[in-house]
Amino acid sequence: MSSARFSTFLTQIAQALQDESGPELAYLLKPTSEHGKGLVKEFRNPTKQSLSYYEGSVESPWDEIAIQYVLVVNHCAKKRYAEAFKEHGALVSLFVRYFATNSGWTLPALFSIMRDLRDLAFDADLDASSKGQEGTANMEEAARIISKAFSACVTDRQSPYAESRKWGVYYVVGLILKCYFRVRRISLSKNILRAIDANPDIPPLSAYPRSHQVTYRYYIGMLSFLNEDFAKSEQELTLAFYNCHTGARRNQQRILIYLLPLRVLRGHLPSAELLKRFPVLEDLYTPFLSAIRSGNIKAYDSALEKFERRLVELNLWLTLERARELCIRGLFRKVWVASQRGTRIPISLFHASLNIAGMDVSQEEAECLVANMVYRGYMRGYISHEKQMVVLANTNAFPRLADRPAPYASLY
Repeated sequence: MSSARFSTFLTQIAQALQDESGPELAYLLKPTSEHGKGLVKEFRNPTKQSLSYYEGSVESPWDEIAIQYVLVVNHCAKKRYAEAFKEHGALVSLFVRYFATNSGWTLPALFSIMRDLRDLAFDADLDASSKGQEGTANMEEAARIISKAFSACVTDRQSPYAESRKWGVYYVVGLILKCYFRVRRISLSKNILRAIDANPDIPPLSAYPRSHQVTYRYYIGMLSFLNEDFAKSEQELTLAFYNCHTGARRNQQRILIYLLPLRVLRGHLPSAELLKRFPVLEDLYTPFLSAIRSGNIKAYDSALEKFERRLVELNLWLTLERARELCIRGLFRKVWVASQRGTRIPISLFHASLNIAGMDVSQEEAECLVANMVYRGYMRGYISHEKQMVVLANTNAFPRLADRPAPYASLY
């Protein structure tokens, strides 16, 4: 059996270790690289046993890591994704054992092999789903393995500041959160976030590469959104969006799909120019925005019905259902304008406007809706129930949406 390619591969690993070249190690351990394809040709049906001959040819655990790599590329070439994931998981575990006792020069390689682990888990789960099996087990296992790397990053007390393994913390956390969100095990995120809070000696988030910051802020924003902490969600998603690389259009879109409805509830409607840059968002949000601008409740309800399934999948249905209040405010403001901006308007006028807008409601329900608008801060004034009259403030009867003191109150 010829082993020239594998001997070269082992020599390259030894050289990368000697040079402490993280990027070179990352390249050597990439399952999709050219040398990997060469190794597939060299070893037709490799097994751990058949490759045991090479144990001890480079320092431990790199002999085992090199053998694992051959098994991974072989399974990948034959599209055996579950086996490839399993062998790559063993490779990552061996790597993390080495990583935990060295300074952070190996971080580029760690990031690369963990990204590959997540991708292989995705492929393995997809393959399992297509065969009618459980389609989340591999991604859950990937999160468990990557968590060990997180511990190795956080516990670095020895390395010099610039070479600390702590510089891997937020990238690793971003990967773990991606795995949890993928398999809808979002509650597991709490343990990781608690571990970050419990380690005050981690450098500030602002000191990390911008891409690490954006991913982390996006997931914190998403967790806050799902936990109904909308003010924090808007803050984190806004920071994620403005720091996101301008060329990363898909990432910007993922942030905006949740940031836009939060901004709308604050009274900041996105421009047509912004939406044109993201056709998917334009398609989803334009019907709602047009209805809010025109106070067209019927059109808003039609959009809710049309996009219901998609909004439920995105956990956005409740948010946009509550934003319907902005339409009612728009309609009532039209009544006020039509009444020459008077301060005393009969409830019957608001009732009539609702019926014209296609809402079949009684006068009592109309009165409740007006009361709700006043309570939520959309209108300033009070209702004289006895005289069936709405008495509006002389000035600023319909405050700007952006000036409301508690814009997210309607979501609770």
